Amino acid sequence: MFNPMVRGVAAQTEGTTDQMEPQRVALVTGSRKGLGKFLAEQLLARGYQVVGCSREPADWEREGYWHLCADVSDEQQVQRLMSQIRQRFGRLDITINNAGVASMNHALLIPAATLNQVMEINVRGTFLVSRESARLMRKHQYGRIVNLTTVAVPLSLEGESIYVASKSAVEALTRVMSRELAPFGITVNAVGPTPVETDLIRNVPRDKIEEIVHRLAIKRLGQPADVFNVVEFFIRPESDYITGQIIYLGGA
Repeated sequence: MFNPMVRGVAAQTEGTTDQMEPQRVALVTGSRKGLGKFLAEQLLARGYQVVGCSREPADWEREGYWHLCADVSDEQQVQRLMSQIRQRFGRLDITINNAGVASMNHALLIPAATLNQVMEINVRGTFLVSRESARLMRKHQYGRIVNLTTVAVPLSLEGESIYVASKSAVEALTRVMSRELAPFGITVNAVGPTPVETDLIRNVPRDKIEEIVHRLAIKRLGQPADVFNVVEFFIRPESDYITGQIIYLGGA
């Protein structure tokens, strides 16, 4: 297991001392509840300083956790978020773009307001947070950005046209930004969960969930731990040769 508090070994010569590497700082968007909260808690358990954000205040606290209110689709709010991280920690090492909204409806019944909301949060939000994170990460020539997509993309799920379109755009951003940010020591990858028991699928009809599970190679709902398993792999320092990748869970 990677310990984000790493003691660097200085040259063993007279007059030198060991150097303590700064504690890693991670940002998790949409961390007020659900999967985002779980991811934040897992990072805390592994010794990271964790910054979380959502549009509303969080109703939970942990040692080492700092929650800020920000709408990821608002450029000024995202820039202010990064400014606060810079002022407090002076660095950002990990960004997990978890904030997102889903929509399930037939294409003929989707109002323009829903289209705008899904695209604003899922695509614009992911781009803005990634861009501003990279601007802070490149100061130390190191960074890990992990985006959340969905198995609905490869499965081309009916009734999720707007959601699938938004996450397809996130995957395209992942691939292109991975190339653009590689010279700065920043990797960009994505994980595509199956349905996970969170608020995001609470209102989805049970038969629809069962239909999705039936189309998977591993026929069960995903667990938050399944998602973090891939996230943890992507954010390891040893994963510096892995970028532009999308891993779907469940054998989609």
